[in-house]
Amino acid sequence: MSTLPRDDLIRALPYARRYARALTGSQKSGDRLVAECLQTLIKEAPDNLIARHALYAGVTEAFDRLDPVGEDEGLSQRQRQLLLLTSLEEVPIAQAAVITGMAPDSASRELGEARDRLRNAAATDVLIIEDEPIIAMDIEELVQGCGHRVVGMAASEAEAVALATRTRPGLILADINLGVGGDGAAAVARILQHHQAPVIFVTAYPERLLTGEPFEPAFVITKPFEPMTLAIATYQAVTGGVRLD
Repeated sequence: MSTLPRDDLIRALPYARRYARALTGSQKSGDRLVAECLQTLIKEAPDNLIARHALYAGVTEAFDRLDPVGEDEGLSQRQRQLLLLTSLEEVPIAQAAVITGMAPDSASRELGEARDRLRNAAATDVLIIEDEPIIAMDIEELVQGCGHRVVGMAASEAEAVALATRTRPGLILADINLGVGGDGAAAVARILQHHQAPVIFVTAYPERLLTGEPFEPAFVITKPFEPMTLAIATYQAVTGGVRLD
């Protein structure tokens, strides 16, 4: 064991928060796991991992020590972790195996099975909030490829609120910046006053939503993203992650 530079750990915090929040389905639970493992890593850290991966490993270990509730019959906890690490956080499978404490061949096998199971995941109705028409159509295709139904595509805050009121979506996929159409976060806040649904924010600048401040989102994915990234993010959002509280 060794110590990691404090500055490296601080720079890695937004990504650890994204992983932990997506894993637990909760900003509060995820950020609590990150804070817990950060204190340990400042004093003592694994020799074979960079700061970012050490934080992922610390979150995973802290999560495994708890007693999660609400796990479904679909993906196992370890499969969720591997999917989030390799897709959302873009960690190579060899490093994801180290982070989760698995043998490389076992991790590869579990990841392949998890990807197959995702294709059979329960579908839901999705509202897309995106002001760029081409990007909106690309996201629509990806969402449908994940087995979900797109019930509306909104280009402005007002349109998003109206569509949500009419369609009652099971999931909201929202861009932050809607240009002249307003603010995606504001649109979501208005929708959630009258209709509760999980939300995934899509942004080119995820660090701005992962500062550890109150009332940040549980699910954040970075533009541009791969189909598998959207697939695991929507699965975690719809199933609520593996809840700890």
